[in-house]
Amino acid sequence: MRRTWCLLPLTAVLLAGCSGSGSTSDSGSYSAAAPGAELATPDDAAEPRQVVTTASASLVVDDPRAGAQQVSELVEDAGGRVDQRSEQAGAAGGPGDLPGERPGDVADLVVRVPADELTDLLRDLEDLGEVGSVSITRDDVTGTALDLDARISALQTPADRLESLMAGATTTEALLDAEQALSERQQELESLQSQRTALADQVELSTLAVHLAQTEAAADPGRSGFLGGLDTGWQALTTAVGGAVVVLGVLLPWLVVAGLVGLVALVVHRRRRRPAGAPVGDELPAQPQ
Repeated sequence: MRRTWCLLPLTAVLLAGCSGSGSTSDSGSYSAAAPGAELATPDDAAEPRQVVTTASASLVVDDPRAGAQQVSELVEDAGGRVDQRSEQAGAAGGPGDLPGERPGDVADLVVRVPADELTDLLRDLEDLGEVGSVSITRDDVTGTALDLDARISALQTPADRLESLMAGATTTEALLDAEQALSERQQELESLQSQRTALADQVELSTLAVHLAQTEAAADPGRSGFLGGLDTGWQALTTAVGGAVVVLGVLLPWLVVAGLVGLVALVVHRRRRRPAGAPVGDELPAQPQ
């Protein structure tokens, strides 16, 4: 019994040592995995989002041509470019006219600006005139960009291998087969690279369509004073004359028919009033001998 009780402390010490060594082994394995776990955190592995932004704005200004020039200057100052610009004098109004817009000069632009400058540019447009409408659309194309990158990377490796095969080809048939396969791969690779470049350009530069219309006051200068009254009177006169001509054209056939009926009635009436022995027409009565 005494030996048994003496061995108990030694056994406890050995068990504690074993448990301590086990815990040290676990912590060592954790510390070895910790660096890899830190590199795989969602914040570090997250890819930047690829977003394509498209916007449109409509303005009513006094001079659309001058406004178009000002918009072009704002875009160039922001580091963008003007892709399209058109100006039209005396354009007819339509169902999409803005409040205060009437038939007059208009200008349309399609511009490209850096994505981070679009908000400031839309704010600067408010200084040019009255903003009628603004529309912004954002499209997340991160998945498309990653897919294109993966396909491009997958095609580049086989292309390198095919070039190596061409260099080591021992027969003409093998060389032609390698050249044909390399040509097909190269065409597909160039197409994907072109799509990726276009997508990157859309992400980097936002597209903005701007419509500039002339205000009602600017479209009708000189509507007040003597000249304005003279112009109004002349327009009223031409409108009245035009209406009278239209009425005359409508009534003319009826007037012709009424004239013919009146002429026939007049002839019949004269014949009824002539005496019984009266000569007819210009015939004179016979003179006595």
